[in-house]
Amino acid sequence: MTAQIELRNIDKYYGSFHALKGVRLTIEKGTFVALVGPSGCGKSTLLRSIAGLETITSGDIAIAGQNMTGVPPRRRDVAMVFQSYALYPHMTVEENLTYSLRLHGVGKAEARLKAGEVAATIGLSQLLGRYPRQLSGGQRQRVAMGRAIIRNPKAFLFDEPLSNLDAALRVQMRKEIRALHDRLGATSVYVTHDQIEAMTMADWVVVMRDGVIEQQGRPLDLYDKPVNRFVAGFIGSPAMNFLPATVTPDGQGLTLDGYGADRIPLASPAAPGQAVIAGMRPEHLRMAQGPASFHLEVGTIESTGSATYLASADGALQLVQSERADLRPGDRVGLEIDPARIHLFDPETSARI
Repeated sequence: MTAQIELRNIDKYYGSFHALKGVRLTIEKGTFVALVGPSGCGKSTLLRSIAGLETITSGDIAIAGQNMTGVPPRRRDVAMVFQSYALYPHMTVEENLTYSLRLHGVGKAEARLKAGEVAATIGLSQLLGRYPRQLSGGQRQRVAMGRAIIRNPKAFLFDEPLSNLDAALRVQMRKEIRALHDRLGATSVYVTHDQIEAMTMADWVVVMRDGVIEQQGRPLDLYDKPVNRFVAGFIGSPAMNFLPATVTPDGQGLTLDGYGADRIPLASPAAPGQAVIAGMRPEHLRMAQGPASFHLEVGTIESTGSATYLASADGALQLVQSERADLRPGDRVGLEIDPARIHLFDPETSARI
């Protein structure tokens, strides 16, 4: 594969604040990459640095093999789709779509032809004469994407484009954005704080914290083998349970601190007697059919009809059941887990063991 975007040791300071810390990232041509992390982690700053909207303090940015460090945004040949749509309210859909072409001297007839082609691609052919105020939120976001598509850029940059939409429309639009990416054979970089968006849309997920890339990889690789407790807790919904535990003297099992638990087998040996943090995803815990590994005293019960969410009274332990559960707060439930589903983390460094 050919590298379409290369970030080499990117540092960004705002005064004394170190927003990006030696970021290195290669984005291959034709891939959909999601930058994900909590607010303030640096993901939007990184995206804006690629676009040229932020001036990096040090490092190099290459796009399609050309060094773009210091090159103004208009000459980077990338298209940005913003959370706020950023449409011109006094222009029709067609005029919004063709604005950038007209700025670059494209003739009126050719611009209209391209606008018609793009509108057909994004399902807006009947709305070319309308103004943004006459459109729904989803339609406005389609116009914003169409304005990016019409330029045929080297990369599409999405800055939390679905944050202003309701839940049902977000699900629909993320499918449309991914389908559009595939049809165009585009290179897309997508910033979101929603790990579900990242997991369902992207080929490659980059998890950031405090200006550093904590882990990057295919979505299911991050889910199955998080490198540390932060990534483990960020990827997955509901979040992973983290329980203090001690490896048994033979190194073949665990006992959970404070749960009076029996020995829980481990899939592979660990250091005998070592104190660890045991990570268990709520969806991997199940109600025991026989002897239980440990127990949960039910604190809260939430049912969506298709699933039941249970949490302990102290909120430290959650599990998800795919069936309805006839339980009440205060009930004691026996739990078990496949040993291969247990993740171990170092209590001091938070790194995966």
